[in-house]
Amino acid sequence: MASAGSLLVLLLPLAACTFTQPQDTELTFLLPAGRQECFYQGALYNDSMEIEYQVIGGAGLDVDFTITTPSGVLLIMERRRSDGVHTVEPAEAGDYMICFDNSFSTISEKLVFFEIIFDTRPGDEEPDNWSEMVEPDELLDIKIEDIKESIDNMKSRLERSIQMQTVLRAFEARDRNLQDSNLDRVNFWSAVNLGVLVAVAFIQVYMLKSLFDDKKKVRT
Repeated sequence: MASAGSLLVLLLPLAACTFTQPQDTELTFLLPAGRQECFYQGALYNDSMEIEYQVIGGAGLDVDFTITTPSGVLLIMERRRSDGVHTVEPAEAGDYMICFDNSFSTISEKLVFFEIIFDTRPGDEEPDNWSEMVEPDELLDIKIEDIKESIDNMKSRLERSIQMQTVLRAFEARDRNLQDSNLDRVNFWSAVNLGVLVAVAFIQVYMLKSLFDDKKKVRT
């Protein structure tokens, strides 16, 4: 495998990740031929992290994919895949290394989309200040806690809808790039066939004309 390429940091360093909840992240980048790109993502202990990736452009639509723990343990390794979805339950806090390898390709660069989603467990989120400051009114039929729970459920569903729309846009981009590539191939070979047909037509006309030409010279 070729040497690792540039190493990019997506979110905050490890020192900050131990105090704050990592945010969902998505990124589309160009992976050059013969190169490997690695990204570091901070994660909290025993949190749920879902990584989804797709190759949306480039010949073959495939890359090598790996995930490595902060201590250097290889969790996931895939070869020549066009997409994948993996859920990681971090057994240790720190920066997880996510790598995309295109070293097997010497000519074609790849356009890669990936998304990282964190599923925060109940009790991990910090309490909202407004709900602590307001005392529940016993005379109200609906308590503030019930309203807050409904809002949180709606928020999580909306976030999931946004994530699904992002994934669908990535699929659409990959299909569009594939269609554009196929269209270029069809146009190229159509032009080649047209050129061959025109050349054959001229050759046939010339051959037929030469059959009826009288090459004998009449002397007077």
